[in-house]
Amino acid sequence: MTTNEVRTGSCLCGRVRLTISGPMRPVVACHCSQCRKQSGHYFAATSAPDDTIAIEGEDHVKWYRASDEARRGFCRECGSILFWKHEAEDKTSILAGCLDSPTGLKLGSHIYCADKGDYYEITDGLPQS
Repeated sequence: MTTNEVRTGSCLCGRVRLTISGPMRPVVACHCSQCRKQSGHYFAATSAPDDTIAIEGEDHVKWYRASDEARRGFCRECGSILFWKHEAEDKTSILAGCLDSPTGLKLGSHIYCADKGDYYEITDGLPQS
């Protein structure tokens, strides 16, 4: 992706719309228990620097404090999971599923694999930690 590329996305009801200007990291699949419980499966997210993310309808975003260091953002109207934010970082994780196609992104790795659900296997050959 070039640095001037723009991606868009939204929640299911459309009240929250995103515009991301600039590069995004490859998608990471998180298999931790918090991500699985919130999403119903593993959590697939990319990320971008905060200053490249514009949110329209930000008043519809509800933030849930998931730990002392992180919070999770979702649409308060339709419940779509949109963000994960570590308080000490100047970037925000964005769920890949909320982005409009084509994204041009690829799954790059898996994290917290020891916590994955017992009902599936990770067989894609990508790095696991």
